[in-house]
Parts: sequence; structure tokens; C-alpha cells
Amino acid sequence: MRQLLLFRHAKSSWDDARLTDHARPLNTRGRKAADAMAAEMRELGLAPDVVLVSSARRTLQTLEALQPLEGPPIIEVMDDLYLAPWPAMLDVLRRLPQTARSAMVIGHNPGLHDLALALLGPAGAAMGSAAAQRLAAGFPTGALAEFTLAAPWGQVGEGSGRLVRFLAPRDLPEVAA
Repeated sequence: MRQLLLFRHAKSSWDDARLTDHARPLNTRGRKAADAMAAEMRELGLAPDVVLVSSARRTLQTLEALQPLEGPPIIEVMDDLYLAPWPAMLDVLRRLPQTARSAMVIGHNPGLHDLALALLGPAGAAMGSAAAQRLAAGFPTGALAEFTLAAPWGQVGEGSGRLVRFLAPRDLPEVAA
């Protein structure tokens, strides 16, 4: 069994209109949410072997907030993940080393949400769990979807994931307050 963590970057700032989308940083709310999600990940024992992160500033700052990750994991910053569609993300996952038990992708919507829905597949969505219903409704900034995968990385595809949990910053008392 493999574990896949899909983490959407935390809330970013639109304050400086001169910045390109790629250069936008996290805002204060995003930093607070990322810190809270990091604490929750540690509490849950979520420790990926490999982290694949988009090269955008906001995803890199989200990763910073999650540090230190237990292990520590191999971290690969990837231009290919910046605003990538879900099939491109799936291709990246299929190239992971088979020795990796757990991987995390820190990326962007709509690709990340679409990837999560593809992994869940129609059968998983039809099961109607509360987590699957929440995931189907959207993938907010700072949210985390945890999947288990029975297939080797090279064979991961549509419907091959089982959603273990879906957690958003607003679920945590320190953020909801």
C-alpha cells in the first residue's frame, strides 16, 4: 500500500498587482492555516518520503510552513507542477521511485482537485462518504487529501485511490476561531 498526500497551497496574497501569478506569496491567513495544517499533519503522523512541489512562490512557502517534515523527505521543486492539469500530475506520480512508500504533491487548482477526483473515480465518489462529498464539493486553499493506493506508482490511474481523509484549515479550531 502506498500513501499519496495532495496538498493545495495555502491562501495567497493579491496585494501587489506588479507580481506575476508565479511570484505571489502567502498572505497572513495562509501562513496561519499552513502552520495549523503542519501541526495537524504531525499529530496524524503524516510523513511523506518524497515531496513534489510546484515552483511557485506560494507553494514553496506552504512547504516551508510544513517543515520540518519527519524523515526528512526527498524534496523536488518542479516547474512542471505549476498550474499543471491533472493528467500531467499523474504522469509525474507515475515516475516516482517504487521504493517510495509515501509521496506528497503541493500544487494548485484546478489540477489538484481534478487529480483527487480522478483518483477517487466514479465508484469512490458514489460511496458517498462525508470526506468524498466534501472533496467533490471543492478543494480549498490549504486543504489536504490523503489517499491510499494499492497500485505501484507506475500504474496509478483513475479510480486507483481510496480517500482516507480530507482536511481543510477551517476544520481546525485554531483556524476556525
